[in-house]
Amino acid sequence: MNGAKVRPVCFMVMPFGTKAVEPRPDNAPDKIDFDALWNKALAPVIEELGYEPVRADQETGASIILEMLERLFFSDLVVADMTIPNGNVYYEVGIRHAAKPTGCVLVSADWTRALFDVNQMRRVVYPLPEGAISDATAAAIRAALHGGVKALADGASPMFQQIPGFPDPARIDPNRASAIRRQLDALSAFQARVREARLARDPQQRRALALALQNDYPANGTISQAVALDVAALLRDCVGWKESIEYIDALPESIRGLDFLQEQRSLAQSKTGEHLAAIAALEELVRRRGDSSERQGLIGGRYKKLANEARQGGNQTAYRDYLDQAIGHYENGMRLDLNDYYPTCNLPPLYKQRGDDGDAERAAVAAQVAMFACERAKARNPSDEWVNPTLLALAFDAADVPAAKRYVKEVRREGLAAWKLDTAIATLGQSVEQVADPPKRAALSALLEELRALLQPAP
Repeated sequence: MNGAKVRPVCFMVMPFGTKAVEPRPDNAPDKIDFDALWNKALAPVIEELGYEPVRADQETGASIILEMLERLFFSDLVVADMTIPNGNVYYEVGIRHAAKPTGCVLVSADWTRALFDVNQMRRVVYPLPEGAISDATAAAIRAALHGGVKALADGASPMFQQIPGFPDPARIDPNRASAIRRQLDALSAFQARVREARLARDPQQRRALALALQNDYPANGTISQAVALDVAALLRDCVGWKESIEYIDALPESIRGLDFLQEQRSLAQSKTGEHLAAIAALEELVRRRGDSSERQGLIGGRYKKLANEARQGGNQTAYRDYLDQAIGHYENGMRLDLNDYYPTCNLPPLYKQRGDDGDAERAAVAAQVAMFACERAKARNPSDEWVNPTLLALAFDAADVPAAKRYVKEVRREGLAAWKLDTAIATLGQSVEQVADPPKRAALSALLEELRALLQPAP
């Protein structure tokens, strides 16, 4: 024996090689050299803290999975880099949280937008202005992590912290399981009432059922995130935009701040006429939480509203400017995710309105991409509430009279809510105006009048 001291082991969970940052926040680099991050910053700071740094790519045995599981369980400390949403990293963090009561520290770049559950957990953040990891950046990272990792090393795992007695079944209170069962039964009953409201054909009945749910699950009461999301969406679709905003604003901050609700509030705000305020709120959401095809589509939609209002007011300069802005944001959304039909399906009629060189070809390509995305979405998620109105809009935009007739029949059979007709009707009118073939235009106009008649309140 040479008397050398054996250091405790720190297992580093992180991506390898150079990885793209997707989606990319405004202040993030396009890609990160994670090997350089490890060699120049993470491994040195782990050594400074007194641990032996080990990374998963140092596993050389016949069973890499076995070695990974052993190191997750037996290591004195696990440090996980959550800078990008890497599936292996998230999986390994979950294993460590369930395996050991302490000793798992999450770290990330300071601009990271972690996925929802992890975003609720404490992380040590470090500066990462560029992905190549200069010496100055490495030094700043080491300085940021040194104290933070040490402070959180003894922090409790969520499983051990939140479920007393875990992992011994004999020590876990059996009444907790009964309580969960009651919660699930109550949630099932709530969801049945939501479906009842959405299935009602009479608008006044839908409104009454939605308001009854709001009364039974008030925003300022004890409410779960799932219930809040459903009630807000129900008020949006069955009652009104103003009521949806008021409900969201009255929710607890922990729920009100959810990305989906902030997006929906911005949409509702625009629907009440505050387009510029909605755009500003969405742009701030992008800045804080990162970009997405949904957010670019929502911003594009607000500019589309402004363009329509400018055109109706006879302000051609503002109309062209807002139209270009709408197209630009919808194009950004399409590029971010070709499988998201929402931004792409809005482009064909807007290209036709603009009429610049190449816009006709762009409209045809966008329509095809949107149709493929819709077909994929319908196959993967038949409950997607926006597929039907999108297919209806694409049929009118393509002047496909047989498809439009088929969809109008389905609207009558399935009800207005299933086809979001109140939202889609304006786009359909614009598409009819752009049809050059007189017989097709006449046929689509007749179908449009049928749909408008369905929106009129019963006498």
